[in-house]
Amino acid sequence: MQLLQTKRSLSWTMVLFFTFIHMVALTAPLFFTWQALALTVFLHWFLGCVGITLCYHRLLAHRSFVVPKWFEYVLAFIGTLNMQSGPIFWVSRHRRHHAHPDTDDDPHSSKWGFWWSHMGWVLYDFEAFNTLEKYRRYAPDLARDPVYVFFDRYFALFQVALGVLFYFLGGWPFVVWGIFVRLVFVFHATWFVNSATHFWGYRTFETKDDARNLWWVALVTWGEGWHNNHHAQPKAARTGLLWWELDPTYWVIWLFEKVGLARSVHPHVMPSKATGS
Repeated sequence: MQLLQTKRSLSWTMVLFFTFIHMVALTAPLFFTWQALALTVFLHWFLGCVGITLCYHRLLAHRSFVVPKWFEYVLAFIGTLNMQSGPIFWVSRHRRHHAHPDTDDDPHSSKWGFWWSHMGWVLYDFEAFNTLEKYRRYAPDLARDPVYVFFDRYFALFQVALGVLFYFLGGWPFVVWGIFVRLVFVFHATWFVNSATHFWGYRTFETKDDARNLWWVALVTWGEGWHNNHHAQPKAARTGLLWWELDPTYWVIWLFEKVGLARSVHPHVMPSKATGS
């Protein structure tokens, strides 16, 4: 199947949504307070690292470790607060990416250029990718779970509720910084894994895709920038392998394991061939 030959159309809902989020974020200097900045930094870790990197990605998409079901739901709820869709949709897209990396069947294939792999893919409706039946095929384990169905259906309302909470806690500075600035930062940090780490960086392992290790993406994504390491062993809970490849998300998983909240943590099994380049 050729991606560009499939039925697609610009999603004006997505265009207007992301334009609105970015435009409000640009007003942040007018609402600056140190408390609002501190909230944003904390939320980037709590919602971005714990919600997206740890839960959506390593726990749900790859099952790199196991946690009690009640705790899994708590972590997934945290993930929904990033407005990157519900867990079923996010996981299905990511699993499809790993099944067909950098090919026509990859929703954000790097072969169509940096802009497409970064955020162009979220601005279009693709019949081949976005229908309910098609994306559920890649996450049947989540699609059967009524809790995840609920999260997929109402994740946007959770963000509205969070915004109301922030307004009562700290007024418009908390709303602008804690919602809009934080969303923009986490959006682009996540998208850089799809784009930048498939164009720049070094490759430690031979893989059948263009995934690379890129230090600055690892910094803004709490360890996701060691993308070549990840594609070499997707199920591994740890992506940073060398002493200087910092992987803060794995540190959290390690802590969960030590206190009894995580088990069956998959190690990184070294592939037989390494490029070292």
